[in-house]
Amino acid sequence: MNDLDADEAWERLRASRSNPPAKANAGSRRMTYSAALEQAQQLFRAAAVVGPATSPILAFYGLSQAGRAITAAARSLDGEDWRLKTHGIKTTGFHQPFPDIEIRTDPPGTQGSFVKVSEVLDSPVWEKDPLSLEDVWDLLPPNLSYPLTTRDRLTPLYTDEGSVNEGDHSLLSVFVCNIPDRVVKAGTRETLADFLTAYPAVVRHESYRNVGEAALPFYVRYDHGGGQLAMNWLMPKGVGTGFDGMATMAERQAHLRTLTRGYAGSRYFLPVLGSMKRELHPLMAWWAVLYTLSMLARYEPAVWNTLINVDSSKYAVPIERLLERAFNHLPVLIADSITEVST
Repeated sequence: MNDLDADEAWERLRASRSNPPAKANAGSRRMTYSAALEQAQQLFRAAAVVGPATSPILAFYGLSQAGRAITAAARSLDGEDWRLKTHGIKTTGFHQPFPDIEIRTDPPGTQGSFVKVSEVLDSPVWEKDPLSLEDVWDLLPPNLSYPLTTRDRLTPLYTDEGSVNEGDHSLLSVFVCNIPDRVVKAGTRETLADFLTAYPAVVRHESYRNVGEAALPFYVRYDHGGGQLAMNWLMPKGVGTGFDGMATMAERQAHLRTLTRGYAGSRYFLPVLGSMKRELHPLMAWWAVLYTLSMLARYEPAVWNTLINVDSSKYAVPIERLLERAFNHLPVLIADSITEVST
């Protein structure tokens, strides 16, 4: 993952306040946009200088305030529909092991912050079937090296627009990276197909490489385990403005963007969890995780203190690393999300 510049992202956000984007450019939406971003920045700065005992509380509320700026700018929201009420998300099961804490959301169409921000970012909500903290934790790219348990994981599969193969063919051909070691070691089409059922955009691939349908997956293996695989997708009908009617590099990269989610300048194939119809937006995965940590810190301080004790808790360092990355990654994701909802 590329290094992220939080200071540059905050500069982008501060610069936007003199001429707010889209529907945040007038009236109460403009005032909320400016005030919410100022509060978000101050809360994140405060979170960065305290320890993990209290930082998730400050970081979550910084993100929550940024959510108000996102809905204020959103072109898709009319009237007073941009105003946020309540959290729109809840956690239960604090008596269970840390990875098994349960997360639920309010129903779609309600005004809770999580639900409304999810709506403008085309991200699903869920209410009846809870997700575990581990499920959502594993959706965050920086957590790839920080599993909470030894269970099989569904993590983001990285891809790079720069690796798109511009050959004399009519396919989008690109490397799909961070395929788990258990899948690579098995080496079979069946194991790969079973794993990819959670990744609808990848399931729609046409082939692994141009050597016929019967070919086994040809992985590039990593020294530390796992690997990557060159995969091909058919281009949409009617696309092909390049030489001899072939798709141009720009057209292939544009198609890749329709199959993936952006994460601060990178692209990922993300899994679809449970009964959801599409993948969570990365900002909403961060939201769910930070909300859970903040609720633990606020309402179960003794439990939280035990979890972050590096002398006795196996979760302490993963939590520390997650919070450190929150201060660098979230300003970039917030700025990108505002651009996303206002264009």
